[in-house]
Amino acid sequence: MIARHIIFKGNVQGVGFRYRVYRAASGYNVTGYVKNLADGTVEMLIEGDKHNIDAVLEAIHYAMGSHIRKELINTRPPTLRYTSFKIAY
Repeated sequence: MIARHIIFKGNVQGVGFRYRVYRAASGYNVTGYVKNLADGTVEMLIEGDKHNIDAVLEAIHYAMGSHIRKELINTRPPTLRYTSFKIAY
């Protein structure tokens, strides 16, 4: 099990990005959150096995890749404090 903290940059607010991320994550056994940040980026923390996380990221790129200009990805040990994947506010 791993965790990835990702910052999405580009045209990622006001286009349904968080909802699409949430929908992509709901199809896999992952936990964490996605939320808008004040600087116009979107933050995601996702925890699960590497295969499921990679599948979620692939689904996000398929659905919203044209809105993503850059991603900052950090892999870290999981916190294990989340029980589901949610949209945070």
